[in-house]
Amino acid sequence: MTGFRHVVLLTWIEGTTTAQVGEVAARLRELPGVVPEIRGYSVGPDAGVNPGTADFAIVADFADRDAYVAYRDNPTHRAVVDAMKPLIASRASVQYEL
Repeated sequence: MTGFRHVVLLTWIEGTTTAQVGEVAARLRELPGVVPEIRGYSVGPDAGVNPGTADFAIVADFADRDAYVAYRDNPTHRAVVDAMKPLIASRASVQYEL
């Protein structure tokens, strides 16, 4: 497979509820229907198997770097990110060629 992958790991602020996480996940899962550059998209909370992990992950695949940048700058995506920001204690991301 060739392409470009974007991975985000989030840790929520203390007190973030399951309902809030569910709303974030639902809004993120709508993005593939809105952002045509998305080739593959997976989001979800940590399964709780190992200690010391992040709370939530987002994995997005694109044809290339330009497609990722289009997604990153898409106004609908930016609105979802802005809505999530008050819940985020920490965020780490990486992008790499597939």
